[in-house]
Amino acid sequence: MVILNFQFSILNFLLMPIQNSKQKTKYRKKPKARRKTKPKTRKNFFGSIPAWVKHLFSLGIIFLFSVSFYYHFIRPYPYFWKPCRGVRGYGVCLPDGYPVHGIDISHHQGNIDWYELAKNKEIPNPIRFIFMKATEGGDLGDNTFARNFYQARQHGFIRGAYHFFSPKTDIKKQADFFIKNVKLQSGDFPPVLDVEVLGNNTKTELQRKVIYWLTRMESHYGVKPIIYASYKFKTDYLDSPLFDDFPYWIAHYYVDSVYYTGKWTFWQHSDKGHVAGIKERVDLNVFNGELEELEEILIN
Repeated sequence: MVILNFQFSILNFLLMPIQNSKQKTKYRKKPKARRKTKPKTRKNFFGSIPAWVKHLFSLGIIFLFSVSFYYHFIRPYPYFWKPCRGVRGYGVCLPDGYPVHGIDISHHQGNIDWYELAKNKEIPNPIRFIFMKATEGGDLGDNTFARNFYQARQHGFIRGAYHFFSPKTDIKKQADFFIKNVKLQSGDFPPVLDVEVLGNNTKTELQRKVIYWLTRMESHYGVKPIIYASYKFKTDYLDSPLFDDFPYWIAHYYVDSVYYTGKWTFWQHSDKGHVAGIKERVDLNVFNGELEELEEILIN
């Protein structure tokens, strides 16, 4: 009997976990059902805009993109796609009827291989002259000017120096700065004033400043300076007869001929030139005449 009771006790002990689990399962509370809530919707700013406004906005974006694409990728190149009336050289179609070619450079062209560049004097449509940026405003000098100006003469190019006009800086200070930094010699071009920006000046104020710089240079160097300006800028702001006495260097790209009806001396016809010795693209120019006529305007 004792043995049976002992066996029964052991059996209960072994079955206890199973009984407990059944009791827990029996009395386990069911979880409460969660209330269904509608998902929160974020307010969409564009959803409140009328459809016609969205369409108008989209059309505006497409228009701006199209204009930008045309300006940067289409406008400069149709001229190169057309049949070349002149001859091809330096990566572009050179204007027909102008035998004297040249370039203008600044720090944007980086380090120049002058020995390689000099080889362009011995090829068809050779480069004869080089203009270089010397100064800007009243205190900014081009850090490549001194070396380039020296090397140009050493390698037999006709050389010139130009000043980039700043509409904000006192014009007397600009003239003094150019004279201080540029020592022109016999055989060099007259000084050049590059005028591209009106700034806050009125047309009258701009013309007064330009005339001051030109007359100051003529008095100092003993030769009439050259005016550089785009076709549009010249006709809009420098149309006074006062400027007709000075040689005009016109910037007019991607056209077969100059539209300007007045007298001009140099024509910057492209900014896409590829010239041996210069890694970056370079501006290309022609002189309106023969080489003998070019030499007549040099400092002597």
